[in-house]
Amino acid sequence: MATATLELEFASQFPPEKAFKSFTHFDEIAPKVIPHVFKSFDAIHGNGEVGTIKNITFGEAVPFTSGKYKVEAIDESTYTYSTSFFEGDNLYGIFDSINHHYKITPSANGGSVVKQTVTYKSKGDEKVPEEILKKEKEQYEGIYQAMEAFAAANPQA
Repeated sequence: MATATLELEFASQFPPEKAFKSFTHFDEIAPKVIPHVFKSFDAIHGNGEVGTIKNITFGEAVPFTSGKYKVEAIDESTYTYSTSFFEGDNLYGIFDSINHHYKITPSANGGSVVKQTVTYKSKGDEKVPEEILKKEKEQYEGIYQAMEAFAAANPQA
């Protein structure tokens, strides 16, 4: 099984607890903020805690229609959050899973730093195509910018 990893880092103007909330409530916020990427999130099992499984229906801005993911870890004391996609055409037909891990730390300016690690595990020994990693990285950057702008415009959210 071949793997590839994307490492992303974003500066947030918000303290870690607010930035963390945007990830743990992403399924509620994203369809409002970026409906062209995320149409809906539907719970299959659970209500957000570890072990929750959700189905995502994607929007027209991405080259796939659906995916299922599981919440693997949530730690409010360390501001870490992990999920894994295990089913759907968002796996491009070549991945067994795509795992996301977020770690949020305070920054010197009162905001925070969001580190996102995405690990792609392919079905076989085939190398993960660079063009997929490049597209995914651009999408994650755009999603993060949209979510940050939404949080700035909606301080109560």
